[in-house]
Amino acid sequence: KNLRQSLICAYYGLKEESYAKNFTPRENEVFQYLLKNYSTKEIAYKMNISDKTVRNHISNVILKLNVSSRTQAVLELLRHRQIELDE
Repeated sequence: KNLRQSLICAYYGLKEESYAKNFTPRENEVFQYLLKNYSTKEIAYKMNISDKTVRNHISNVILKLNVSSRTQAVLELLRHRQIELDE
């Protein structure tokens, strides 16, 4: 699993300095669902929150990581083991 994460991060040239920065459990949960390819609406339904709240969690993480997309945020969270790939 660690080799897989390392290869993904190396391929996308992720920033070394953007390490975990106090992510909330809900932010981590949203990104676990994103990693499993759930849509914003599906995540909202699963977590019993609004679509807007899901988008807010995503935006907060993107800002904390200083990246520009959901994909970059997912990869950074994987790199720093905030979320895990399922086997």
